[in-house]
Amino acid sequence: MTKFKTECILLDLDGTILDSRDAYVEAAKTAFETLGRKNVAADTAMEIPKRLEQDLSIRDLLVGLEVKKFLQIYLKTFYKVTSEKTKPFPSAEDTLGRLSAKAKLALTTRRSLSAEEVFGALEKFCLAKYFQKIVTSLDTRNPKPDPEALMKCSSMLGVQTRDCLVVGDSVVDIRAGKNAGMRTVAVLSGIFSRKELEREKPDLILRNLSELPQFLE
Repeated sequence: MTKFKTECILLDLDGTILDSRDAYVEAAKTAFETLGRKNVAADTAMEIPKRLEQDLSIRDLLVGLEVKKFLQIYLKTFYKVTSEKTKPFPSAEDTLGRLSAKAKLALTTRRSLSAEEVFGALEKFCLAKYFQKIVTSLDTRNPKPDPEALMKCSSMLGVQTRDCLVVGDSVVDIRAGKNAGMRTVAVLSGIFSRKELEREKPDLILRNLSELPQFLE
């Protein structure tokens, strides 16, 4: 069994700690319906955040619709409904408690919210207390897969990159971790498939975050 010795664990938010799928669906549904299109396919609703995460075009998913207008409605709706449509995965609090007993925990997210706002969202679920640092897209010039957010966290926590472990559900989490020279763990609890994550060659793939403690020394 792979065992990691680590001083700091850098965790992603959506798809890793929080289940945001309902928020993605609501955002897509609202944006399509506002622009006159109903009956959004579930796979389309999940493909949109997957593309946006990687800065890929969604034009082929919006045939006949204005991309800029769609994104304005989509993103506004997503941030509006996250408080009621996102929730921690089962055992999240217990898992974070176990992880924080073994290493410093930090959070990096591509959400365009301040660290204070993300802290507040986590506090609602009694999860904020486990994190020593939160870095959002507003704190960096370049979002993941650029390693900037991860490097910023490790520097502020006084931990060498080689002693950090990156955990996330997205291909950009794994790419960012590799770009930072850190070890990487992918979890299958988000919107990316095992096949997509395997292509990035993470050091380990787990079903969800709750499995991670057993892989730490």
